[in-house]
Amino acid sequence: MVTRDAGDGPVLGTPDDFPDRPRKGGRLVVHVVIGVLVAIIAGGWGYVMWSMTSGGSEAPSQVVAFEIISPTRAEITFEVYKPDDRVAVCRIRALDVDHAEVGSKEVRIPAGEGSKQLKESLDTSGQATSVHIQYCNLV
Repeated sequence: MVTRDAGDGPVLGTPDDFPDRPRKGGRLVVHVVIGVLVAIIAGGWGYVMWSMTSGGSEAPSQVVAFEIISPTRAEITFEVYKPDDRVAVCRIRALDVDHAEVGSKEVRIPAGEGSKQLKESLDTSGQATSVHIQYCNLV
């Protein structure tokens, strides 16, 4: 059923043919709630990342050199930087050509010795191609 002739005008009408949209309030509240939720999630994620670093109990370390002595033995020289009054435990790993672990060893550095250069050797179950420090933590 047609109520009027379209004539030369648009079929759906002009903007003047329709009433104005009602004003909607409350958008500020929605944006504030979203902002607060984003801040809480970001803060929680930051706390999780901070706590994964053991709260600052890591002792910085650096590999000076490593040498593959034989197919069943490797040697590493590394430095550990720690406070004089703290004990550090470092884990060294030997890897093969496929990056699979072929040997590992935990080294304990006693208190009373600050930053120190160490030379350690470890037995391997196969031919190692690299030796590195997995971690050094203060105890």
